[in-house]
Amino acid sequence: MTTTQRPERSVPKPTFTDAEAGAQEFPDSGASARRYNYYKPAKRKQTHYEDVTVDVQPDPRHYLSQGWIYGFADGSRGYPLTWTKLKAWGVDEPEPERGIGSGGRHVADWPAHGWHEFRDPNEEWEMTFYRYNANVVRQVNQNIENARVLKGFDNWTPNWVNFVERNVGAWMHVEHILGLYVFAACNRSAPTNMHNTAIAVNSMHKIRFAQDLALYNLTLSEEIDGFDGSAHLDAWNNDDVWQGVRKVTEALTAVDDDWGEMMFATNVVFEPLIGELFRSNLVMQVAAGNGDFVTPTVMGAAEYDYAQRDLRWTQACFGPLVQDREFADHNKQLLQGWLAKWVPQALEAARTLQPIWSLPDAKPPRFEDSLDRAKSRFAGIVSDLGLEAPKELNL
Repeated sequence: MTTTQRPERSVPKPTFTDAEAGAQEFPDSGASARRYNYYKPAKRKQTHYEDVTVDVQPDPRHYLSQGWIYGFADGSRGYPLTWTKLKAWGVDEPEPERGIGSGGRHVADWPAHGWHEFRDPNEEWEMTFYRYNANVVRQVNQNIENARVLKGFDNWTPNWVNFVERNVGAWMHVEHILGLYVFAACNRSAPTNMHNTAIAVNSMHKIRFAQDLALYNLTLSEEIDGFDGSAHLDAWNNDDVWQGVRKVTEALTAVDDDWGEMMFATNVVFEPLIGELFRSNLVMQVAAGNGDFVTPTVMGAAEYDYAQRDLRWTQACFGPLVQDREFADHNKQLLQGWLAKWVPQALEAARTLQPIWSLPDAKPPRFEDSLDRAKSRFAGIVSDLGLEAPKELNL
């Protein structure tokens, strides 16, 4: 059997020109390249925290080639770098010129200014915030419920009941004011999303703790006969021992348009000299001796918020500014001025609290010893930032 070879058909053959869809290969188009590449990570590898926070807030000095697409009534645009007197390298460089044919004129030296180098050491973002606070609330509620079941509140001494209803209750006003009118008020003021995320989380720590104290106050009103759940209002509004703290707290809300000063004065000055003085060096020291094993757990959650989280991001924010390659001297002089302004106010307010050290039946350590401990803590924080403790600290 013979086969006849069929002649080759004259069919056009495909010619690839690399113009067809999918032909071009890009650096991040491979299946293994699943990371963003528009920012420089702080370490060798990018983190999930950086992926969801870095450069989420636009900046025309990076890649917003059309310039700011919105502005404010006074003519300022975007996130003005002048919303704090602090400076990071590059902030005085002019923005790229915009116009027809300019191509955006992106800044070649990334980042465009040193503010973008900040990374929150807590790596806070939406998911971590919800998880952390849910765990704190769950733990606090379990402790309170355990005390209810065991009738633990029956062991409180009468003087301690009065102390808690007035003074522990009064502290919820401090946390509420700082959380809502200091931190929440500034959570869109800083020049990068990394800063603003950390500020927003700090705000929620304060607001959550104020809520913890409010709910705790309601529980005590139900569990303890004669507990006056409204006594904290009279203490905050009228009691002389609280008026110094109230004065400084409200002054922090009235800082003239400088988010940097508000954050620094609150977390570096107010918290160690007044906040930890009251929470750690008084309430948590003396509660057990007066039959109370619950209140220290509520206070302890807030102490962890500050000591292990809020102070960490604050140090990471302000510490590098003191060593900034362009504005170190400017920033150091400014921060020293803020210390000289706020430390005397904080110490005066702390001393007005002295009478409440004598109220419980089981006495805490002497007020002067507690204040010295708070001063030592504050001096260590200031030293870690590369600053000098003001002379008022020795008075």
